Amino acid sequence: ERLPPGQGPLSSALVGLADGRLIWVDGDDVSMWRGRTDVRFAFQSYPTLLTADGEGPAPVRDGEINVTHRDARLALGIDREQRVLVVLTRFDAPIPGADRLPFGLSVPEMAAVMGSLGARQAMLLDGGISAQVAISDSAGHARAWKGLRKVPLALVVRSDQQ
Repeated sequence: ERLPPGQGPLSSALVGLADGRLIWVDGDDVSMWRGRTDVRFAFQSYPTLLTADGEGPAPVRDGEINVTHRDARLALGIDREQRVLVVLTRFDAPIPGADRLPFGLSVPEMAAVMGSLGARQAMLLDGGISAQVAISDSAGHARAWKGLRKVPLALVVRSDQQ
């Protein structure tokens, strides 16, 4: 454990169990997974974009959180088939300095994007100039969408079907 779990109604965590199941945990229930021997990994982020079965939490749905700040967004979600969705949105233009502009989606708009992609549950990860994604196929061919700064933490997902 690198940091103790945070608390708050808009925190979410993704818990990966040894049997391969993914468990989505909303709100202050994260600490109940501490110390279990069947947990392979867990991480927590803020804010929750979608909970239950695709419903936005009231502060996000009603526009009480980040309604005017626009930026690149990086979100993680789970759909009804338990597939992991990783979604990066950002403005890319061939104009010098355009990648530094706060141009993109608000938090409620990102929640709507995740819902339209079929996410049942979703959380926002760090966005802005640190948002980046890299994808490799089974042959090792990679595609990367790099951010403007290095980040000290990465979430690595590997398919067990390779």
